[in-house]
Amino acid sequence: MLARVLVAMDGSRMAERALEFAVEAHPDAEITVLSVVGVPSWFMGEAVGLSLSESVPEAAAEHAKPILDRAREITAEHDRGIDTAVALGPPSRAIVERAGDFDAVVIGSHGRDLSSRLLIGNTAELVVRRSPVPVTVVR
Repeated sequence: MLARVLVAMDGSRMAERALEFAVEAHPDAEITVLSVVGVPSWFMGEAVGLSLSESVPEAAAEHAKPILDRAREITAEHDRGIDTAVALGPPSRAIVERAGDFDAVVIGSHGRDLSSRLLIGNTAELVVRRSPVPVTVVR
């Protein structure tokens, strides 16, 4: 039985399915939803705005708010609560860095759009290869 499960969410339908899976498959586990906000770069359009903010952590939290609000809606439908966290940086690295504090990671098979997967790489694949704990990939 798993006590602590980390679910990565990026606003995609696959991420929502991953959270639904985690809630149903691990009814007794403490679930933490992690939203990763990328660092500013030429190919991460929304993240560029972070560099213009007075407080990058506050801007990242604001950027992640709709994703985490949606996570709370999904888990409320199952009468479950969650913890939430926001990280900055490349998504696969941020997820793997936090994974060691959990018994397992649940992640969607792919993110929001094709262009980000082509430019950044497949986050799920990198997490599976580098995670110190078991990873479930949900399609």
